[in-house]
Amino acid sequence: MTRTVSIANVSGFYGDRAAAIGEMLAGPRVDYITGDYLAELTMLILGRDRLKDADLGYAKTFLRHLTPHLGLLAERGTKVVVNAGGLNPGGLAAAVEKAIENADESARHLTVGWVDGDDLLARSAELGVPNAVTANAYLGAFGIADCLAAGADIVITGRVTDASVILGPAIAEFGWQRTDFDALAGAVAAGHIIECGTQATGGNYAFFDRHPIEQLLHPGFPIAEIAADGSFAITKQPGTGGVVEVGTVTAQLLYEVTGQRYANPDVTLRLDSMTLAQDGPDRVTVSGIRGEAPSTTTKVATTTLGGFRNEIAFLLTGIDVERKAALLEAQLRDALERSGGAPSDLQFRLARTDHPDAPTEAAASATLTAVAWDADPNRVGRAFSSAAVELALATYPGASPMAPPSSGGPYGVYQAVYVPNGDVPHRAHRPDGTVVEIAPPEVVQELAADPSQPGGDAALPAGPTVRVPLGTVFGARSGDKGGSANVGVWAESDAAYEWLRSNLTEQALRELLPEAADLPVRRYELPNLKALNFVVEDLLGKGVAHGYRFDPQAKGVGEWLRGRYIDLPAGLLPAGHTTKEIA
Repeated sequence: MTRTVSIANVSGFYGDRAAAIGEMLAGPRVDYITGDYLAELTMLILGRDRLKDADLGYAKTFLRHLTPHLGLLAERGTKVVVNAGGLNPGGLAAAVEKAIENADESARHLTVGWVDGDDLLARSAELGVPNAVTANAYLGAFGIADCLAAGADIVITGRVTDASVILGPAIAEFGWQRTDFDALAGAVAAGHIIECGTQATGGNYAFFDRHPIEQLLHPGFPIAEIAADGSFAITKQPGTGGVVEVGTVTAQLLYEVTGQRYANPDVTLRLDSMTLAQDGPDRVTVSGIRGEAPSTTTKVATTTLGGFRNEIAFLLTGIDVERKAALLEAQLRDALERSGGAPSDLQFRLARTDHPDAPTEAAASATLTAVAWDADPNRVGRAFSSAAVELALATYPGASPMAPPSSGGPYGVYQAVYVPNGDVPHRAHRPDGTVVEIAPPEVVQELAADPSQPGGDAALPAGPTVRVPLGTVFGARSGDKGGSANVGVWAESDAAYEWLRSNLTEQALRELLPEAADLPVRRYELPNLKALNFVVEDLLGKGVAHGYRFDPQAKGVGEWLRGRYIDLPAGLLPAGHTTKEIA
């Protein structure tokens, strides 16, 4: 029987389920528990923490969640790898060691290793971002593997790639070398699937309505069982909620990726190489994974404080919504000009959630949000929001601010830069105090963006068509990549994929998503997954920390696309559905 290593995830973001470690330990033993705590916005939050207190800068919740389970982790021999160290992995490692000292006798033999080198803030001017709050390189997994091989039971890292916390244990278990590209790519794929926790087990799933609500109330966290050749299975603890099926795994593979290649510091995963298969209830196997050499450069994510922002929203109810919005916008601009305190950037966002002849007031209402940015906090503070509130009795009929005045706060700007691999230190701090320099990969390749595949202009297949939401047949998942958004769309049959491949072109996407009409769009085909992936550049402006867009992380863009009506061949519709039921 082929040996596998079981690697579980218990955190997909800073703020994920507090009980997840305990829930994972309540089931059969797993070899490793991992957690991903870092995102672009999280790094800015941790950076602001560090500005207030140099001893902070890590995910404080991890320590609280870990400490009660140290005894059981020691008893089972389950090791832990997390990137919760954020901007201060050494600080969190010291805090974990202190918790171990104060734990029961059975846990006091546990040892801690940690990885750093990613923090390049001192070199931010050299990177072209002189006012950076954070500047962190995406490290790979060989530092984690070194700590584990040196006997660490718990490994804390700073900014490694999300998949590295899963890849590191696999390297340590199987002794993979730098050029074992297919095996490394397999573990990266497994890591990408489970890094976001319950998104792999039914969370945020396009076809959630195929499963009883009771099954989705409390999804279990995912487990990857990885073999020596890099093939793997995705599952979860028996008896836990949620679902693992080809669709949930496909959705997560398409999440926040760009082209057919998924670049990591240790290997480049070919997303178009793998094959998925259902292997029983709540178990999906993934095989055929291919990898290539990693890039010659390392990505460095920087965040800066771009200034200050504030916003206020108003309800607009009933008829004449657009004229009401125009009146309020003109009045607020005039009021701010009269006060001499107009912000440098002021934008208005009208969300037409109203319906004509609505049976409830909520269904009759829209929202108008005014958003202000300025380098001077006074121009976007209470003076701004108070000016808006002061119009409440002097503007359109039925005017109602949705919140009292606020003072606003700072906003961040995300920027990625790239540096030669050799310019990034990578250090493994072993449990015995030894510090080992991790060399960069020797076999690398120049990695340019995959060329976009615009898609054909094939006519619709012969036969009757039905006008229905795209999501009647196709799944989707979307997310943010800095200021860009990605939208992955997948089919469940060969016939549906052929229609998708032929008809959902770059231009078709622009027509279905008018907000992308004037933006660069790149399109990639992933036939093994029966999927397309689109990257819409600049849809999110300066990124989530800037925070203007209605959906600043593009989490709902895929569902917006699925909600658009389109003429689909009747033969592709799910069995048992009628036009009336779908509409």
